[in-house]
Order: sequence, then C-alpha cells, then structure tokens
Amino acid sequence: MPHRHRDSTRRKSPAMREARERRRLEGPEPRYPRELPALRRTLIIVDYDFGRVEHRIDLHRTRRIGCYRAVADGAEWKRRIGWSKVLTGLRVKFPRVRAP
Repeated sequence: MPHRHRDSTRRKSPAMREARERRRLEGPEPRYPRELPALRRTLIIVDYDFGRVEHRIDLHRTRRIGCYRAVADGAEWKRRIGWSKVLTGLRVKFPRVRAP
C-alpha cells in the first residue's frame, strides 16, 4: 500500500469513528425485547420402544435470556440449563434401542 493512501486513511479513520458514534447517539433508541412469557417452551416426547410412554418437559423463563428452568414430568430437573444441554440430556436419558 503506498504511503499516500496509508496516510490519508490514518487521517480519515478518527473522523469516521466519531461520525459513526455521533450517528449512534443521535439516532433512535434500539428496540428492546418485550417481556418474555413465564413458560417459554414445552417438549412432549412419546417413546414407543417399550410400549407408549409420554414425557413432558416444560422450559420456564429465567433471568438469563438463553437459559431455562427445566421441569420434567412435574419435577424440577435443572434450575438453569441452556437449550443445547437440554438436547444433550434427552439423548442421555433416552438411549438407543438396537434394531432387530
């Protein structure tokens, strides 16, 4: 890169940063998410391996946006758990049955 281009970019960069910050401060406020419902998600699992067994997992709101309070079949399962850990827990709790 020629030194002339490098020098002009070095002069322009602070002004561009200041203009971006000024535009952010003078612009409209960002939209914050609305109040989330207490019961966020419900998972219903029907297991046909050894007869018909139905399980229900309710995921309730917590203070952290990506975490849930999990209640499995009416009993509290985890106090704070993320979505990927819920799926991991399902894979562990329901092992695969070998096909005939």
